Amino acid sequence: MQILDFLKQTFLKPRADISGILSEEEALRINFNVTVVEFAENVESSSGEILAALLRQQPYLTVGYFNEPFNKNFLNLEGRTFFDFIDKGQTILDKTKSDVLVWGYRDHDKIRLNFQTPTQYEKNNTSFVSLLDSLYLPASLFDNGAPFPRAVLALICGAVIAAVDTRDKQTEVQQKYLLKKIIRTLSGTSAQSLGLEYLPYIMNFLALIYLSYCRRSESEKEFKVVNNLLDTAVKHQDLIKNPLHLGCIYNHFGQLHDMAVKALTRNPARHFKNAIGSYQRAQKYLGKYVYPYDYGFISYKLSDLLYDYWRQKEDLQALRDSVFNLREAEKIFTYALFPEFWADIEGELGHRLNVLSTLTNNNAIAEMAIAAYKNRQKIITEKRDPFNWAEIQENIGNIYYRLGRNTDDRSFLEESLEYFHDALYIFENMELSDNARRLTASIAKTSDLLA
Repeated sequence: MQILDFLKQTFLKPRADISGILSEEEALRINFNVTVVEFAENVESSSGEILAALLRQQPYLTVGYFNEPFNKNFLNLEGRTFFDFIDKGQTILDKTKSDVLVWGYRDHDKIRLNFQTPTQYEKNNTSFVSLLDSLYLPASLFDNGAPFPRAVLALICGAVIAAVDTRDKQTEVQQKYLLKKIIRTLSGTSAQSLGLEYLPYIMNFLALIYLSYCRRSESEKEFKVVNNLLDTAVKHQDLIKNPLHLGCIYNHFGQLHDMAVKALTRNPARHFKNAIGSYQRAQKYLGKYVYPYDYGFISYKLSDLLYDYWRQKEDLQALRDSVFNLREAEKIFTYALFPEFWADIEGELGHRLNVLSTLTNNNAIAEMAIAAYKNRQKIITEKRDPFNWAEIQENIGNIYYRLGRNTDDRSFLEESLEYFHDALYIFENMELSDNARRLTASIAKTSDLLA
C-alpha cells in the first residue's frame, strides 16, 4: 500500500488536467446521487457550481446543484444552530432524493466542505462520516480557471463515497469498489502543495476513506494504516483552531477500535479499552448541548461496547454504564424526531435493564425494563410487525412472571398470563410451532404458581 508514502509528499507536483477518477467502463454500472448546495460565501464566487461541475464528470455520480436562496448563517459551526443545520439538510435530502449532500462554507481564504446523508445519526449501516467532519481546502482552488488538482478532486470524491450510508449489501459492495479505485488514485498521484495548515483535515478524511473501505476487514495491516493517518492528524492538532474538529478525530479513533473489537481476534481487551477511551474523549469536545447528535450517537456506540465488555468480563459496572449511555442516547434520539432509531434504543434498553434487574434482584429496574419494552411497541405494533410485537409481549410476560414469583404478588402473575396469551395468539396464527410450544410451557408454569 503506497498511501503513506503519498502522504509524505501530498500535493507536491504541478496541477494536472482533470479527468475521471475511474474509467467509464468501470463505473457506469455504479451510481450515487449527490447534491451540491450553493456555497455560503462572502464574496462573488461560484464555488458550488464549480464543484458540482467537477463531480458531474465522474461517471459513478449523478450530481445536482441546489441554489434556492435561504439563510445560511447556521453553517457557522461555532454557532448554536446545529439543529437548523441538520433540519435544513434533511429537507433538501428529502426533496432531491440524494445519497449525499455537500455543503460549502467560505472561511476567509478557505472553503470548508461538510457531508450530510439521510440517516447520518441512525443505527443501521451508517457511514463513519459525521456532519461535523470538515474538509478545508484553499478557496483559490475554486476561484480561477486553472485545472483543478486531480488528487484534491479524488479526495473530495472519496469523502463523498465514504459518506454514503450502506443500506444494503449491494450499496456496500459498490462503495468498497469505488473507494478501492479512489485510494489507488490517491496513492499514485500528487498535485500542488496545499500547505501544512490543511494537514489534519486531509489526514482525517484520508482515514475516513480508508476506514469506510475496510469496514469489514480482518486485516491488522489495514487497521494500522487508518490508525497512522489519525495519529498524524492528532500530532498536528496545534493547527486545528476549533476543538470540535479534534473531537471528530477522536470519534474516528473510537470507530476504528470499535471495528477492531468485532473484526480482529488479537488483543480484543486493548481495542475495547481504546475504543471506549477514544469515544469518551471525543464527547469532551462534542458536548451534548452544542453538538447533541454526535454526542448521542457516540453514547449509543459506547453502550454497545460496554455491553459486549460486560458479556466477556462479567463486569457489572460495565453493564450499568451501558444502560447509562443508552439513556443518554434516548434523551437525544427522541420518539418525535427519530422514531425508528428511538424504538431500537428502547428495545435494547428493555433487554439490558431486564438483565441488570435479574443480576441485582431489583424489582424497580425490572419495571423500568417493562416501560422501555412498552415504549418500543409504540413503533413495533401488532398490526405493523406482529412477530416482533409478540416477542416483546413474551419478554414483558417473562419479567412479570419473575416479579410475581419473587414477590408472591398475584397481580404480576396475572399480567404475565395476559402477555403470554397475546404472544401465543400471534405465534399460533403464524404457525410458529417452536415459539408456540415455548409460550404454552410458560403459561402452564405461571398458572401453576397462581394455583
